[in-house]
Amino acid sequence: MINIGIVEDNVKIRNLIQRYLDMQDNMKCKAAMDSVEEMLDYLKKYDAPDVLLMDIQLPGMSGIEGITIIKKEYPDIEILMLTVYHDSHKIFDSLMAGASGYLLKHTSLPEIKEAIEDLKSGGAPMSPQIARKVIQHFNKPVPDIKPENELTPREQDIVNGLVDGLSYKMIADRYDISIDTVRAHIRNIYKKLHVNSKAEVIAKSLRGEI
Repeated sequence: MINIGIVEDNVKIRNLIQRYLDMQDNMKCKAAMDSVEEMLDYLKKYDAPDVLLMDIQLPGMSGIEGITIIKKEYPDIEILMLTVYHDSHKIFDSLMAGASGYLLKHTSLPEIKEAIEDLKSGGAPMSPQIARKVIQHFNKPVPDIKPENELTPREQDIVNGLVDGLSYKMIADRYDISIDTVRAHIRNIYKKLHVNSKAEVIAKSLRGEI
């Protein structure tokens, strides 16, 4: 039997979902509240639900704030967002806070039931529109370095010399060029990387930014 809780301030939606879930053979929904604060009070007195359906826009504390608190105190509760919001900011804030799934409110009751079962089986149910946003986020192409900012092979050699702790003279000797040529390359490197010191060049290189 899956024990379910609901945090939803729209009474009609809350009652509809609660009644539907209570009709299922493998589900029960005893806790249906209109705020995170009420749910937190309930959790102090009664057994925690297995799955919590959570809205975002709520009276008092927001659903996203509530996720953080509930997951800290009751880490075994699986939280499934059920909301009208589909902007990337709220989606990722919810998932980062600890939500395990994200459904939009136009999701049908049978689909909500299926999502809860999926969640309990180890899945991460999401409305198709939400899943697409998540995929698009991770499929964003990495921006190419602008050609005018790209270091030449010789400039990269100079950077490698700096990282190795070599002086300008030692770099000149290593690559059989003059110290003046090394200095000219250093000036170009500073300009391209928008830095003002050798230490900044070395730091960028060690961070993999060059």
